[in-house]
Amino acid sequence: MRENWVRERLREGKPALGALLGLGSPPVAELMAHAGYDWLVLETEHNAVDFAQVEHMLMAISGTETIPLVRPPSGDPLVIQKALDIGAMGVFVPMVRSAVEAEAIVRATRYPPDGRRGFGPLRASHYTLDYKAYLADANENILVALIVETKEAVEDIEAIMDVRGVDALYFGLFDLCLSMGRNPMEMPFPQIEDIMERTLELGKQKGVAIGVGAGTPDELRQRLSQGYTFVNYGCDYQLLRDTALAGIEAFRTEYKH
Repeated sequence: MRENWVRERLREGKPALGALLGLGSPPVAELMAHAGYDWLVLETEHNAVDFAQVEHMLMAISGTETIPLVRPPSGDPLVIQKALDIGAMGVFVPMVRSAVEAEAIVRATRYPPDGRRGFGPLRASHYTLDYKAYLADANENILVALIVETKEAVEDIEAIMDVRGVDALYFGLFDLCLSMGRNPMEMPFPQIEDIMERTLELGKQKGVAIGVGAGTPDELRQRLSQGYTFVNYGCDYQLLRDTALAGIEAFRTEYKH
């Protein structure tokens, strides 16, 4: 099993840059990996991508140094197990609400005695050729990132950070706003900003990486200067959309019709 260097980097307090992949395209995944992202999240929560597609995307990324993570639709242990068995090197789990849920997610990524993951890493072990090494290394090599996007998670944030095996917490700001009765289209909100600042400080104290998204290079620089280390820059569809719209706008401005 290759070393999860992103997990080690985050544990050292150093930043790592990622992106989300929602289009379900192996060529796009390969392109983004070759572009130089440290980690990529393969989305399965908000689209129709199935695990056969995820496996092909993982294959596309495997020729690079990029660390692939999968965003399952929930913290279901069997779904997490399948994502890891086909080669994901970590999970990016949505809608976590408590330390109890966080502990269950971590246990789903670990083999006994540290967890409850069933053994059967088919593609992850190079089709059983690396069974022994995978079993020996997997528990300390799988990255666990949890998405903070509920008011319940905010209320239990310190206990969530204290769960052994939680490597990173990532702010899902749209859902967090909705959970707190705010319209995400009207961000920023002082209340949300205060939560983020407090979480950043707690993360530094407890050695947990804190993440957030950035939509522009200037915002990316700002988030890094604030101390975020698990930073997402764009989604494949957003990057494509923004570039397409910029070209269309330039065309229509020059040649009005």
